Amino acid sequence: MDKLELKGKWNELKGKAKQAYADLTDDDLKYEEGQEDELYGRLQTKTGKTRDEVISWLRSL
Repeated sequence: MDKLELKGKWNELKGKAKQAYADLTDDDLKYEEGQEDELYGRLQTKTGKTRDEVISWLRSL
C-alpha cells in the first residue's frame, strides 16, 4: 500500500480496522505522514500478523 493511498483512505480504514480488532486503540491507529513503518509495526504487534499480512489486510478493507 503506497503512502498516498494510505493517507487518502486512512479515516475510512481506521473505522473498519477497529471493527475487525476491537482492542485496537486510536493510538495504535495513529497515522503520521512519513511514519508508516511505525504504524505497520503497531498493527503487527496487536494483530499478530506479519508486515505483508498487515498490508494485505488493510488493502482488503
